Amino acid sequence: MSCATSELSNQNDRNIRTILTTATLEPMMEASAAPMNDSPELLLSPTGLPLVADVHFTDFKISDSLKTRLTAAGFTLPTPVQAKAIPPALEGADILATASTGTGKTLSFLIPMIERMDATSVPSTRGKRGPIRSLILLPTRELAMQVLEAYNKLVPNSKGDAVLVCGGLSENTQLDQLDRGPRLVVATPGRLEDFLRRRSVNLSSVEMFVLDEVDRMLDMGFLPAIRRIVGAIPKTRQTMCYSATLDANIREIVRDYVNKPVRVEIGTTSKPSDRVELRVYTVMQDQKLGLLDQMLRQEEGTFLVFSRTKHGADRISKKLEKLGHDADVIHGDRSQSQRTAALKGFANGKHRVLVATDVAARGIDVNDIAHVVNYDLPNASDDFVHRIGRTGRAGKKGVATTFVMPQEKSDARKLERELKIKFEWREADKNLEKEERNKPVDLTSRGTNDLMQMETRSWKGNEPVTPMTTPTNNYGNAPRGRSGSGGGGFAGGRNSGGRGPSNFGRSNSSRPSSSRSGPARRGQ
Repeated sequence: MSCATSELSNQNDRNIRTILTTATLEPMMEASAAPMNDSPELLLSPTGLPLVADVHFTDFKISDSLKTRLTAAGFTLPTPVQAKAIPPALEGADILATASTGTGKTLSFLIPMIERMDATSVPSTRGKRGPIRSLILLPTRELAMQVLEAYNKLVPNSKGDAVLVCGGLSENTQLDQLDRGPRLVVATPGRLEDFLRRRSVNLSSVEMFVLDEVDRMLDMGFLPAIRRIVGAIPKTRQTMCYSATLDANIREIVRDYVNKPVRVEIGTTSKPSDRVELRVYTVMQDQKLGLLDQMLRQEEGTFLVFSRTKHGADRISKKLEKLGHDADVIHGDRSQSQRTAALKGFANGKHRVLVATDVAARGIDVNDIAHVVNYDLPNASDDFVHRIGRTGRAGKKGVATTFVMPQEKSDARKLERELKIKFEWREADKNLEKEERNKPVDLTSRGTNDLMQMETRSWKGNEPVTPMTTPTNNYGNAPRGRSGSGGGGFAGGRNSGGRGPSNFGRSNSSRPSSSRSGPARRGQ
């Protein structure tokens, strides 16, 4: 494979070496950007984020104005992904990076994007809105909002320069902002595809395109929307793709979007971090809440608790509050204001516990989460890695605890084999308080009217009778055929005691039949 090496020098005589491949796409997948030196010295930022000690942002070939803004925003030393990705991106190369959330990858694509747009400004024409020159696509609203916030820190005096396009917020406001001619759009796939279908947005002038969290967007069923969006932007663009993992499926997809990219790989993202202590408790379903309550009373720090379903997340949060814990919940059925408030309350310490589903949790970027608890066993190994990746970040240690019912032991052992990890197995206290899920009816304490309602209900089946609430099964989910808030049907999943079909409780992570329907849209 032939390669051309480009040397970038700066006023401080520091060299940052990058390899720009000129090979075909297949061997490209094995090529990587060369390190800054044989063994770059790493420091830790005040927040614990690893930094490259012998490289500064002022070393990059960027304008003095951008250097000044970076310094003013507190950015001096880059993280490894920034140090490796920014130089080739400034040269115009496509980037294919393997890096997880929390590695600083946002700046690695924002800096080249801002530099290019500032250096080649398009003059405005009276009566015509400016073209959209850059597009960043992310899986969730929370991530999109975080990227837009980072952009505004680096471009503080550019009102209307960047627009957020995502579900859960006012369409009219977003359309009005698009009409003003922003140069950058930060979007989630569902809403942007909807605007494209309605011809409410024009992407024909996009010069730089970023696909962030590619693996999660595919998990959420956004591939059809992504393909439509990519088809609406020019082929002669610069593309930067970021993914926590790069398996064969993702490689097959991204090959259509990148052209001779520089391969950047930061850390090992296909298995849990060594900084996370992995615990497993064998516990009965009705004692999970008691075990979580015990952990919260015995251990310090914040807790991020994962539930398989939205209904389950709501129930856990409410029960924890009744037990005296400060808790909030985040999932796809909550409004944007509720989700934002929950994240803010968790980040600033107002709530010690945040209960989340897998899809919604993708937008959680909170420092110093001490504990991650898998209240329900995840559906797949990559979900497990994603969940516990919320703790033990930025050089710090964390604890990940998984609750496993006796019939799920084989599933947990399978996780150990697939991820080549070793759990610390523990037995929950058999004397833990048992949670009442379906309280027996006390006929002796009921009046005649209540008994008549029960009789009516038995004859009319599922017809609503007031007062009556939606019944639940023993596992907190709506019965088959109902559209309860849990969103998932009981299809022989783990809680049934057997393996059964794999679609149990996947209301938050299943791939929808189309990009504009199903849970993926609600989970943005």
